[in-house]
Amino acid sequence: MALKRGVNRIRVGGGGGGSRSAIVILVFLCVFAPLVFFVGRGVYIDSSNDYSNASVKQSLDWRERLAMQSLRSLFSKEVLDVITASTADLGPFSLDSFKKSNLSPSWREVEVVDTSFRNSQQNRTTSSIVNAKRDTTSKGGSHLKVETPEKLYRRQLREKRREMRANELVQRNDDTILKLENAAIERSKSVDSAVLGKYSIWRRENENDNSDSNIRLMRDQVIMARVYTGLAKLKNKTDLLQELQARIKDSQRVLGESTTDADLPRSAHDKLRDMGQVLSKAKMQLYDCKLVTGKLRAMLETADEQVRSLKKQSTFLAQLAAKTIPNAIHCLSMRLTIDYYLLSPEKRKFPRSENLENPNLYHYALFSDNVLAASVVVNSTIMNAKDPSKHVFHLVTDKLNFGAMNMWFLLNPPGKATIHVENVDQFKWLNSSYCPVLRQLESAAMKEFYFKADHPSTGSSNLKYRNPKYLSMLNHLRFYLPEVYPKLNKILFLDDDIIVQKDLTPLWEVNLNGKVNGAVETCGESFHRFDKYLNFSNPHIARNFNPNACGWAYGMNMFDLKEWKKRDITGIYHKWQNMNENRTLWKLGTLPPGLITFYGLTHPLNKAWHVLGLGYNPSIAKKDIENAAVVHYNGNMKPWLELAMSKYRPYWTKYIQFDHPYLRRCNLHE
Repeated sequence: MALKRGVNRIRVGGGGGGSRSAIVILVFLCVFAPLVFFVGRGVYIDSSNDYSNASVKQSLDWRERLAMQSLRSLFSKEVLDVITASTADLGPFSLDSFKKSNLSPSWREVEVVDTSFRNSQQNRTTSSIVNAKRDTTSKGGSHLKVETPEKLYRRQLREKRREMRANELVQRNDDTILKLENAAIERSKSVDSAVLGKYSIWRRENENDNSDSNIRLMRDQVIMARVYTGLAKLKNKTDLLQELQARIKDSQRVLGESTTDADLPRSAHDKLRDMGQVLSKAKMQLYDCKLVTGKLRAMLETADEQVRSLKKQSTFLAQLAAKTIPNAIHCLSMRLTIDYYLLSPEKRKFPRSENLENPNLYHYALFSDNVLAASVVVNSTIMNAKDPSKHVFHLVTDKLNFGAMNMWFLLNPPGKATIHVENVDQFKWLNSSYCPVLRQLESAAMKEFYFKADHPSTGSSNLKYRNPKYLSMLNHLRFYLPEVYPKLNKILFLDDDIIVQKDLTPLWEVNLNGKVNGAVETCGESFHRFDKYLNFSNPHIARNFNPNACGWAYGMNMFDLKEWKKRDITGIYHKWQNMNENRTLWKLGTLPPGLITFYGLTHPLNKAWHVLGLGYNPSIAKKDIENAAVVHYNGNMKPWLELAMSKYRPYWTKYIQFDHPYLRRCNLHE
């Protein structure tokens, strides 16, 4: 029993050891075998990665070389150097990366980052990546894509470059704008200010828009002080009213006639300060928006009305000054008239009276009431004539100047030329029953127009027609030349505001081609045509005349008196003058009826015969004046007036003998 029991023990013990070894083997196969498998797999992956990296590197090197070969054919060496420098830190260069990066075409080199900064940056990025890996491993979550240290560094470097590039572009933009402004300022200095005006916002001197600011401020203070003066009266602020009035007087006294700050006295700043204090005080006590606005509006309307009145008055005075005979010429006329009537009748006659009706001589018609002006016309014609003995002057004046005109030419005979003076009032045939103008001038409507200043139709545009010359028959006598000189065939009509600079005898040889009037045309592209002088809204005018027909000038006109009589020019004039009794066809004057009367009957002369505009146009060329046969001072600035243009006056004054006793007595001088 004992032996059997021991054998059993041995069997039992051996069976337990075998089972344990089996368990150990099973555990080894289940745990360590997979571990060995994964370790081996990892080794294989690392080796394969190394192999693949090498192959990729070779592939990239080949692609890089191919890309560089292609780019060398497209870009210059300088551009390739910029590309290489810009992408040196971004790894291998490829066309794909070049297309995706969307770089600016103006590449520039970026400064190289310091090595220590790069190493420290790499250390920080490496530690951050390791920590990120640990976090993902500890969480056991899904696998996240983590950037390598090199890619992270490159991305940060790109961001830094973009920021630097943006700052550089902003700075460059500011510099460019400044350069453009300076260039524009320099260019503006070379611009002709006479064409574009003196003011330009680009000029340095105009950067300060407070030039003469004290003048403007003081004037504005005076305006506001006047506003508060009216308010102070309304609110019975007597003390403030007196103070405002005193400050207004002080400011006006300081302003005077100053136009710039430099003209102001030293006390101007004190007056500005004192006025400012008073205005502040008035504002605190009196300011009311509605009252101030109403007061300013009333002041504006009053100022506007004053401007209109002064403008009208200025226009009237200008017309009056232009048509009034100066005192010196009036004195000359009076002295000559007195001396003429002291002469015996035998001494009042001119020699060579037989030439007055000789058609073979050169006859001139001159109608004037200005002794000095008539003497200049006669003297200039005789001095430039080749044969003065063949020239005959027919002067017609009014009864007031008849004695003076005779006495002057008796004292100053025109050499060998013939002269004769007549009185228009002695033409008995020239009466209101025959002449429509005389009848109209005697009408009540015409008298009201001329002599009532408050006529409702009176305006600045009508003042020039309220001219004394329109009341004188001397101005209309040009339409009656055949009646005045019935035995002449041709006559040259001259105004008294002209001078003659050449021999005029060739004018008698000009063929007028059957026309009545030989004159210089004055029309340009769009001015001095019929529509300027005539009322084409009237059916009589619109039906008979062309609005674009060219106008011509009175002042020097050659008239064929034979053709005149044949065509009944005076009858045509009477017809249209009767139709214009109410001034509906044209305004007053002699040029509009002349254009109508001689419509289609005027032969154009060469412009060199007659140069006009010296009485209103300051831009006539000196060459044109000197080459002209006749120079005409038509306009308001007559050469015998103080308002004459000084640069044109010497052409007229050289025909006057200022040392003449009569001229010296009447203080007539250059």
